[in-house]
Amino acid sequence: MPAIPGICSEVTECTPSSLSSPRPRFANLRRVGPGASVGTAPPHSARPGPTHPPSARGSPVSHAPPPPAEPPRIPERPAWDPPRAEPEVPGEAGGPGDRDRRPGALERFAALPRPAVIGGVVALGIGGALLIGSFIGGDTIAPGTTVNGVDIGGLSPAAAEERLAEELGPAAEEPIEIVIASPDGADEGSGPLELDPTAAGLAPDFAATVERADRPTLLGRVLGRTGGELDPVVTVEEERARGELAALGEEGGTELREGAISFEEGEPVVTEPVAGTALDVDGALREIRYAYLNDSVERPVELPIEQARPLTDEAEIERALREFAEPAMSAPVTLTAGGESVSVPPTVLGDHLRMEAEGDGTLVPELDGAALAGDPSFLSATEGIVQQPRDAVLGLDGENVVVREDARIGRELDADRLTDTILPLLTEEGTARSAEAPVKETEPRLTADNLDELGITEQMSSFTINFDPAPYRITNIGRAAELINGSLVMPGEIWSFNETVGERTEENGFVEGIIILDDQYQTAAGGGVSAVATTMFNAVFFAGVKPVEYGAHSFYIERYPEGREATVAWGHLDNRFENDSGNAVYILASSTDTSVTITFLGTRKYDEIESVTGPRTNVVEPATREGVADDCVPQPPLEGFDVEVERVFKNGGEEVKRESYRTRYTPRDEVVCEDSGGASAGAAEAAADGEAAEAEE
Repeated sequence: MPAIPGICSEVTECTPSSLSSPRPRFANLRRVGPGASVGTAPPHSARPGPTHPPSARGSPVSHAPPPPAEPPRIPERPAWDPPRAEPEVPGEAGGPGDRDRRPGALERFAALPRPAVIGGVVALGIGGALLIGSFIGGDTIAPGTTVNGVDIGGLSPAAAEERLAEELGPAAEEPIEIVIASPDGADEGSGPLELDPTAAGLAPDFAATVERADRPTLLGRVLGRTGGELDPVVTVEEERARGELAALGEEGGTELREGAISFEEGEPVVTEPVAGTALDVDGALREIRYAYLNDSVERPVELPIEQARPLTDEAEIERALREFAEPAMSAPVTLTAGGESVSVPPTVLGDHLRMEAEGDGTLVPELDGAALAGDPSFLSATEGIVQQPRDAVLGLDGENVVVREDARIGRELDADRLTDTILPLLTEEGTARSAEAPVKETEPRLTADNLDELGITEQMSSFTINFDPAPYRITNIGRAAELINGSLVMPGEIWSFNETVGERTEENGFVEGIIILDDQYQTAAGGGVSAVATTMFNAVFFAGVKPVEYGAHSFYIERYPEGREATVAWGHLDNRFENDSGNAVYILASSTDTSVTITFLGTRKYDEIESVTGPRTNVVEPATREGVADDCVPQPPLEGFDVEVERVFKNGGEEVKRESYRTRYTPRDEVVCEDSGGASAGAAEAAADGEAAEAEE
């Protein structure tokens, strides 16, 4: 055992006081300052036993009297050295230090009885599981959870969604019956109306509904936690819903009418304001959203309304009459342009003038300039300051295209500025009711300067039809040629005979003549115009442009080339072609008392167009019948037949392509008129000559 200086050693005898003390041998030691030496205790047995004096261990002991021992000197603790805890020094086995040691946790646990240990472990496991389960949500929906009576308790979210879609999906598409509340609540309001939920943008969101359902934790299930009734989540496309509700509101509400002033026959007419009711769209949207898929809401669903009162009062109407309406109708206004002046009367202006209420109820004047500019009465009144543009007039000098008369720039009223020009004049008096007309120039399409640009450089084709002179022929053929002459057809455009010539009426300059109706000659306005239609068809044919619509006479007219003739009927049959030449086409049309000629000017796409006429086939002999109508016209017989005409396109003398035109003519029966007046002798003579009549009904 190591010696502790100044105390004792194994070869010296310790003082009696050191052996008789009941405390551990190092209990009185205190930590000393620097330079002091402190020994360590020897190891002791783990098993407790009696304490032996040093002599019992077999060490020699001196029996000489020990020298007087000096008490150990322990340095004084410096004033600055803080107190320090004394080290715990274990005693030797069986000593006082060993008796004071407290057993550890494992020693105490090992000392417990086995049943107590097992029970504690089980209780600890159950408690831990419950603790963890109280923080972890369940996978299934709480028992007793329902949506509109549909039980989804105990289901997984996916299964719950599927059940809701199956049970509530059809109901989600059913119309919602509604009524619009009455203004005073005294009656039942509007009749029953239906709102289509799909059209209104209403739809159930079953996934969101299930997400709101309670899914209890393990602890909640152990404690018997249950769900309850859930309202279905509904999505709404508000813009669509508002539109549908507003439309229904028009059926059930009473229209609000603001005060207004209109004008009739040059006089102001007052529209009195009337209060009304309108559907409260915001409130109705809330009601519909709540009632949708909600069986607890009574049907029909009553939608709220709001009172709508006019903003215009009697005082405002009187002011508007005094300050604007009456002065506006007091006199005409004068417009000037190009040195010319025209007067526009109040009756014409009033048809397009109104005073309407603004947002604050103030009546303000409104003049529809666009409608006024298109009014025939206004156009007639302003004729002196408006002129249409006129294309250059072309002709032929030998084979050269020449300008007979140059183009003229047009002038038209600017409808966009018409309102701003006229409206301020209506409250003025005398000469102050006059202003410069808002006009703008309009350019002609064809001028002397753009002939080459348009490609109008040569004659493409020309065709003439001769006819026997008759007053109605001369008039009708001449009028049709006049309307056609100067037509300008741009590349890709389609030209129409009926649109260009117009209906063959007396108002349009045509007179009564011979036509073909029900396979026989009769009299009607426009007879003879088919001569012009046939001439046009042949001009199209030899110009190499594309026919779009045409039709031959029902029976053959001898003066026309068979298979290459055409007729027209207003509202039924037209003669049209498409300009596919790649350049503009200018049409010259002229007539004499015995002929009509149509010429196409432009740029030839093909050097030559040749016509090849085949033989007559399927010949059918005519019959003879009597005509009994008062306007009966004698008709000479002519056989019916089929014929084919080929159009051959050539460039450089070589054929480029070939087109076929097939025509079937019915027999022209001989018609003998009874002695009952019938048609005039002139008409009969014309028919006998083989008049080229127009097939009109």
